[in-house]
Amino acid sequence: MNDRRVVITGIGTVSPLGNDLATTWENLKAGKSGIGRITQMDTSDYTVHIAGEVKDFDPKPYFKNPKDARRADRYAQLGVAASAMAIADAGLDDEGIDKDRVGVMVGSGIGGLGTLEKEHRNLMQKSPGRVSPFVIPMMIANIASGMVSMDYGFGGPNMSIVTACATSNHNIGEAWRMIKFGDADAFVAGGAEATILPMGLAGFSNMKALSTRNDDPEAASRPFDTGRDGFVMGEGAGVLVIEEYEHAKKRGAKIYAELVGYGVSGDAYHITSPHPEGVGASRCMDMALKHAKMNPEDVDYVNAHGTSTPLGDICETKAIKRSFGDHAKDKLLVSSTKSMTGHLLGAAGGIEIAACIMSLQEGVIAPTINIEDQDPECDLDYCANVAREAKVKSALSNSFGFGGHNSSLLIKTLD
Repeated sequence: MNDRRVVITGIGTVSPLGNDLATTWENLKAGKSGIGRITQMDTSDYTVHIAGEVKDFDPKPYFKNPKDARRADRYAQLGVAASAMAIADAGLDDEGIDKDRVGVMVGSGIGGLGTLEKEHRNLMQKSPGRVSPFVIPMMIANIASGMVSMDYGFGGPNMSIVTACATSNHNIGEAWRMIKFGDADAFVAGGAEATILPMGLAGFSNMKALSTRNDDPEAASRPFDTGRDGFVMGEGAGVLVIEEYEHAKKRGAKIYAELVGYGVSGDAYHITSPHPEGVGASRCMDMALKHAKMNPEDVDYVNAHGTSTPLGDICETKAIKRSFGDHAKDKLLVSSTKSMTGHLLGAAGGIEIAACIMSLQEGVIAPTINIEDQDPECDLDYCANVAREAKVKSALSNSFGFGGHNSSLLIKTLD
């Protein structure tokens, strides 16, 4: 069954750069930053005051029953919204489709942290009886996937993989694998995250992972620059509809690209730090190339994990050079869209594969902004500061997570 081809027929995003794909993509091409002062909470007592917030977001229109939006954590609201947009884009909510052959895999790295914080306060400050009866379904990391399945009647495989910042890619990749294996004809797959909250901000900042460039938020996320001092937290969701090629063709769906490769590996090194030589990440990219039956020189563009951490950017650069050899220095184009969105954690891969798809569609690569003094140890072409016009027939997107979880997705134009 491995000869079953998988294509991308729908895209939905909610990000700090816009509440739909078109707005997000236009702002990415323009090199606009979505980072600003945090408005969702009082940061007076915190060392970090900046993040990439989703703005002016109303979840109700994306739920079949608007009341369900009130019973959903913000991460699930974002996930359902991105899923609804992807489903509409793909035309998947159609009576002619066998919905028992449509699966859902919308994950989250952390899940309903806002719900947990709120209800824990009720428990501690009031009484056990004041804890919401919805607390458990609202906080679990798989509920967005369940909500999408129930809203649309999709009865195929339904699950949610949690691998920190690799979550979106792993959900999309394992959905790809199930379609190839014949267990489903289509999937709604990706990730969602909403952790701009007291616990999220304190946790990441106390482990010294976040940038403290509070006086200049738009310049705080600066992958591959010598001045980088940590990532900037973001929130949002990125979801694709992926589909078996003949299934998509039969129903006349528009096809953005073909998903041809998926890599997955473990660093087996450290709970938060990447392997210093990038061997796990390289092994992951190699697997994606092997699945796709492609050579390194066949890849035009890599959307890097590129978080703007001092160690991570160097390790990923080493990994790319390990996997792509001379091609990495000669012709391969690389960029980190996190320079504009911040790091959306479990949702990052969903947004970034969407950027890769649009690069194939339009022949434009979104830049890495804020590169003022490129780190000599990061010595690739990162499309610094300005979008690049280029013929892009194939693109690879990397996402790496705490725990040593590595994931790569490889797409190409449809032959």
